Amino acid sequence: MQPGRVLSSEPLLRHSDHHMDLDDILVILLAGGAGERLYPLTKERAKPAVYFGGPYRIIDFALSNCINSGLRHIFIATQYKSLSLNRHIRMGWNVVSEELGEFIEILPPQKRVGEHWYLGTADAVFQNLYSISREAPSHVIVLSGDHVYKMDYSKMLRFHLENNADATLAALEVPIADGRRFGIVNIDDHDRVVGFQEKPERPAPIPGQTDVALGSMGIYIFRADVLVRALEEDASRPESQHDFGRDIIPSLIQRAPVYCYRFYDENKKAAKYWRDIGTLDAYFEASMDLCHVNPEFNLYDPEWPLRTYQPQSPPAKFVFAEEGRRCGQAIDSVIAGGCIVSGSRVMGSILCPNVRVHSFCDIQQTILMPGVHVGRHARLRRTIVDRDVVIPRGAVVGYNLEEDRRRHTVSEGGVVVVTAEDEPLIGPISEEALLAEAFADRGGNPPLT
Repeated sequence: MQPGRVLSSEPLLRHSDHHMDLDDILVILLAGGAGERLYPLTKERAKPAVYFGGPYRIIDFALSNCINSGLRHIFIATQYKSLSLNRHIRMGWNVVSEELGEFIEILPPQKRVGEHWYLGTADAVFQNLYSISREAPSHVIVLSGDHVYKMDYSKMLRFHLENNADATLAALEVPIADGRRFGIVNIDDHDRVVGFQEKPERPAPIPGQTDVALGSMGIYIFRADVLVRALEEDASRPESQHDFGRDIIPSLIQRAPVYCYRFYDENKKAAKYWRDIGTLDAYFEASMDLCHVNPEFNLYDPEWPLRTYQPQSPPAKFVFAEEGRRCGQAIDSVIAGGCIVSGSRVMGSILCPNVRVHSFCDIQQTILMPGVHVGRHARLRRTIVDRDVVIPRGAVVGYNLEEDRRRHTVSEGGVVVVTAEDEPLIGPISEEALLAEAFADRGGNPPLT
């Protein structure tokens, strides 16, 4: 794609060999979300920059999907507290070839068309029409940077082209009871969209079924010229919320061929995996699933590599196995590089890079963000500890929710979030534990009792 070309609407599909020219496709990845429901994890960072699964950030999954799909012309639209996100992209996603015209580039709000910040998902793209037009794509793929899933977007693009659609949206089957959390897509027998309801009280089921509806995934493909016209029209309507689901798609289906692509999951599990981990409880449960023997989401598939920025860290280490001191061990847990577990037990937990767990600790169902240090004799259960927090000696978190609520953020499901400003409860340390510590520090064994 050469700067200065006009937006093209020529089809990419050659009927002789069904070849797609992916160099003519532009991806807009929306990553400006504040993620209020994930607060305080989003106090200092945008939601797409929150860690998930050890070394990864949430945005890594959409970006990995792009690279695995052969898409290498990517704009990332940022807005809210984007410093850590920008740094992560700069350090970890320089995997494309600029010589070949490929790029993964940050688009901060530039106020080219007004003095306001992004008013909605559609407005975020509209405000960047200048950058889009300079690339002159034939089609534009719009993605969200805060969902966890595996998807080959080139398969959706092929579906879009074969149906000669002006726009295509991706959807997955959701139970009717959960439909109120989604934009619900209504289709005919040929998968053409005939209606769209944003989070309706009574979702319409899929034709021929009574218990399942089609929920929009926030993934869209547009012919570039169609997208430009739709965004310009939407921007001129003061009553609009400037949102793809609420405004752009409903207006397009009245006058253009809009199709629905059924989500094909590259995760290779019995159930399709797509998560909007937008609340503390949803984030925690999705994280804990990764610790299972056979988790729903597979981080270890070599056929679908998941990329991220990996700091230069030494291997994880588990130390102290002598008599009188508990062996450093981690069971049913995900442990990133640079971690040291010293004479403590970690169960069903996730340790992000460069975590230190000192001796005589008990860590259960806990997420420790990068750089966390846990002092001796600490006990943590169903807890998320934010980045670089130092947990003091003898701290007790997750055992008394009434006390925890006075000191920390506690989710509806009872997950405690500890930040740098918090002061955890310091619990009593038994004489037996202190005696074992004293003898272990002197290299001896505790007396028999």
